[in-house]
Formats: sequence, C-alpha cells, structure tokens
Amino acid sequence: MTQKHKKRLFRILAGALLLLAAFLGDAMLGEHLAMWQTLLLYLPAYLTVGLGVLKRAAQNILHGQVFDENFLMALATLGALLIGFLPTGEAEFAEAVFVMIFYQTGELFESIAVGKSRRSIATLMDIRPDTARVIRENAPVEVSPDAVAVGECIAIYPGERVPLDGTVEEGISELHTAALTGEALPRSVTVGDAVFSGATNGGGTLKVRVTKPYADSTVARILSLVEGAAAKKARSEQFITRFARYYTPFVVISALLLALLPPLFSGAFAAMLPLWLSRALTFLVISCPCALVISVPLSFFGGIGGAARRGILIKGAVHLEQLALADTVVLDKTGTLTKGGFSVTKAVPCGVDAQTLLTLAATAEQQSSHPIAGALSAAVTTELPPLLDTKELPGRGVIAKTAQTTLAVGNLHLMEEVGAVPLAPPEDGTAAHVAQNGCYCGYILIADTLKETAAEALDDLRAAGITRTVMLTGDRENTARHVAAALGIDSWRAELLPADKVLEVERLLSEPRRGTLAFVGDGINDAPVLARADVGIAMGALGSDAAIEAADVVLMDDDPQKIATAVRVARKTLRIVRENIVLTLTVKAAALLCSAVGLLGAWQMPVAIFADVGVSVLAILNAMRTLKK
Repeated sequence: MTQKHKKRLFRILAGALLLLAAFLGDAMLGEHLAMWQTLLLYLPAYLTVGLGVLKRAAQNILHGQVFDENFLMALATLGALLIGFLPTGEAEFAEAVFVMIFYQTGELFESIAVGKSRRSIATLMDIRPDTARVIRENAPVEVSPDAVAVGECIAIYPGERVPLDGTVEEGISELHTAALTGEALPRSVTVGDAVFSGATNGGGTLKVRVTKPYADSTVARILSLVEGAAAKKARSEQFITRFARYYTPFVVISALLLALLPPLFSGAFAAMLPLWLSRALTFLVISCPCALVISVPLSFFGGIGGAARRGILIKGAVHLEQLALADTVVLDKTGTLTKGGFSVTKAVPCGVDAQTLLTLAATAEQQSSHPIAGALSAAVTTELPPLLDTKELPGRGVIAKTAQTTLAVGNLHLMEEVGAVPLAPPEDGTAAHVAQNGCYCGYILIADTLKETAAEALDDLRAAGITRTVMLTGDRENTARHVAAALGIDSWRAELLPADKVLEVERLLSEPRRGTLAFVGDGINDAPVLARADVGIAMGALGSDAAIEAADVVLMDDDPQKIATAVRVARKTLRIVRENIVLTLTVKAAALLCSAVGLLGAWQMPVAIFADVGVSVLAILNAMRTLKK
C-alpha cells in the first residue's frame, strides 16, 4: 500500500472513531443539547473524512466543472447535516458522516485498483533501459541511450537489458525476450544476428553495432504504444463520458424537483418539505455515477495491460473493443501460418539415389540468389564441385556446367528444352526437376512449411468464437489449397497481389455480418489491408517498423496461437465492461425508484450507501479481473 493509500485509510479510520465518539456522546447527552450543539459533535468526524471532497467540489465549481461525483457527495451530505434545522426535520448527522466514510472507502478501493493496474503496466515499463555502455576510444562509457548514435558500438554485459536495436559484432549469448514477446524460452544470438532493445542478456558479453536511434528503437515504440493506448477510447468509454455529462445535471434537477413538487402539491409545504428533502438527498447519494466512471476505463486499461504482458500490444480501447466483436478472421499465409521460408520436403529420384539427386540440384544452384537455391543448398552437407559456367533462365530455372557434367534444374518447360522426360509431380509445393546431360534424374519438392502451432491456432480461434476463417495469399492455387485443407480454413483465395487483398477484404466487409473483421498479416507487405480491416493484427512484429505503424494490434512474436489469445483477452475485457454497466444501472435504477416513492423507510440511507459505494466496490473488483491471466 502506498503512502497516499495509507493516509486515506488513516482518515477513514479516524473519521470512523470520531463518529463512534460522537454517536456515544449524542446517546448520553442528546436530550440536553441543542441542534447546533449536536452538529458540533459530528462535525469533526465529517470534516476528517469529507474535507477533501468539499475542497475538490469547490475547486471544480470554480473551474466550471460543477456536476461531478464530488459535487453530488458534497450536496447530499451537507443537505443531510442541515435538514435537521428545518421545522419538523429530523437530524441526519450520523447518516451524513456514514455516507462520506463509505464514499471515501470506495475511493480508496478505486485508487488501489488503479494503482495495481498501473503497476502491471509499470512492470512492462521496466524494459526501458536507463543507460547504454558505448565503446568510445576503446573504452566503455555509460551514457543515456538517446545519446548513442547509429553506427556506434555498445557493450552489453550478462544480466543487462539491451538498450538499443542493433546487430551482434562480437560474442555469443542468449536473449530473454519475455518482456517483449511473452515467450519464456530464450533466443540464441551470435555474430550477425539482430538484437532488440528491451531484451535481457542472459549469457556472455555482447558487442552490438547500433542500427537505430533510441527514439525509433523497439522498446521506445512499445512504450509509446502502451502509454498512448489510454487516449483511444472505446465506444463504451465514450458512451459513459457522454452519459455522465448529461446524467449528473439531470439527477440534480430531478432531486430538486423531488424535494419541491410533492410538498407543493400536498397543500402542506412546510410540513412535508423535510420528508421529501430527505428522499431527494438519498436520491443524490444513490445516483452518483462513480461505479461507471471508474470501472469502465479501469476495465479497458487492465485489459490492455494484461495483453501487453503476453506480448500483445493493443493500440487503444477502441481497437480492443473491435477485436472483442470479431467473428471473421482473415489470414495471410506466408509468415503468418507458414514459416515464410522454403525447405526441401521430399526428394523423388529417378535412376539415382535421393542424396545424389539433392547434390546435383545444389551444385547447379550454388551461385543463384533465388530462395529455392537456398533451400537446396541447406539440404546438402557435402562439399560441392565448382561450376565452370552457369546460366539463369528467368521463369524456367538454371543450366550449369562442371568439369564433368552439364546440369539443368528448373520447371517442366526447362526439362523439355534439354530433352529430359520428367515424372509428374504432386500438386502441393514447388517441384524443382533435375536433369544431368539431358537425362532426367527426378524432382525435389520444395514448400513453405506450416508453423508448428498453426493447426492449434485455428482450433483456438474457433474455440474462442470465431465463426469464419479466410486465407488470402499471393502463392499458387495448388499450394493455397493444400494449406487450407491441412488447417481446416473455411475459404481461401490465391495468387493475389497486395491490391487484390484489399479488394477481397472490402468484399468481405460488404457482406452482411454480425461482428467485425480482423486481418492478420506480417505487417510489411500487408500494410494496406491491415489498415483497411476493422482490426489489423500484425504478427511477428519484433523489430518491424512497418508492422507497428500499420496495425491496430501488434503480436510481438510469430506464434499464431497469440491471435486467439488476443481475441480471448479482448472478449473477457468487454464482457466485464458490460457486466459492470448492467450491474450499476440495474441497482441504481431500482434504488432510485424505491427511494423516490418512499419504499425504503428506515433502510433509506443504508440502501443509498450500497447503491453508491457498494456497487462501486463490486464494479472495481470485477474490473480488476482483467489483470488476471
């Protein structure tokens, strides 16, 4: 508990003790005391717990902000203190102090809840590095991270946070990226690997060449996103803001009418005024909108903070709400459901063994920069013979010569050109056919393999309530069909350019749907469609500027299961927001109605306290559930 919370708790306890003393004094001496003397008994307790509320109400009035919860509490409790001075009026001194004590108790609960939510964000903020150890004149110098220039070299010792984005120039280590991605397993890095600010160096000392200034670094962007998320209010928050703006003046006017109209029409104004004034004061206590004004923003803030701890950055409550309403998820294939890199999945030899087939293909492709060439080279561990000559044939393949043979690797058209009779390959994946001296040697199937968790990710989405999944890809139709069938995707479109994906998403948006549409992509090639969807989700965005800029939701690692996690967090948050709205409005409406028609009797003030403070505490406790995993 912070010092501020301790002071407020002390005032509440002191006020409660002073109230007890005043109550005992009133019980013993009440018959001998005038009304103003009885007021003096209760005034110390009231001022101990209520002086801060009175000051805030006065300051807000001076600044033109009249109608808020401080004004309502001040008006209701001061009215309760003064009502006993009216003819036939009954003193409500103890009730006024009770209301203020319980109101301050509710405020304490709110402050603790907000503090806990902020601490969950502050835990994320711990990734902010305080210093960087830059190498200058062959010696490490500690400076502020924003004082390090691009191109300078920094040293990162074991246990330290990486202060800036860069590339490893010296050293081998393991980086813990849980604060960035939510992933518990460390990531090994060595010379040439990229490192990102905010990660923790868990092993050896690293020397890193800085590639970005601190302002553009991963950690700076993440912190900026989280800090700015509160400014983008969801429709629910906007509704509460507008609601409170009109609701509070309406309540004050209604209370005034409730106090004056029944006595006026009763024919005994002076005799009936205290009774209806008491009901009006109770009406004011009940109507305080604290529960809504506090719990709804707190719920969204907690949801955004809870998601951030899982490596999911949501750029604002409005995007969290849109994600919670999603019923259709459209996914890019490459880099989202697949690993985004080619690898050999199958070798089908003809007249040679499989290893020889792979060696012949890798030999011919060893000087090519095509992604398929990299996949073939990675599949062979033996030393390859040097090439005397190589010729790239765009759209067909490559022909290469060694000292002993002529090799051709490519598609069916190239095989026909060199006079080789090929085997018919299966339809899924890309087939690289191989011929040696015009004789067909077989084919190698190369494909972009599915991520290990892709199938579970689609199952999780369906379990989370997503009713339709769509895959859009620029890859070939046969490959798209194979991936969609393997994952159970509802529908798919292949051979799409980025502009085609935008058109396809617009077509889906035009169809009648109950919920919103979320698009998931890698955030680099898919920036236009990420921006066009109701919710754009960029995944695997660690270090990707384009992803962070284009998307509404950023998944910091490339695990597709995080998509369903983001949906579940958003839906849980929105469910809690709706629960609080329904609970608050239902209880307050019932209590207001009962108070206005006089059904509460002696329970009038206890019910009023519960309808205000009790409901606020319940709503705050419910909102704090968003912080839990």
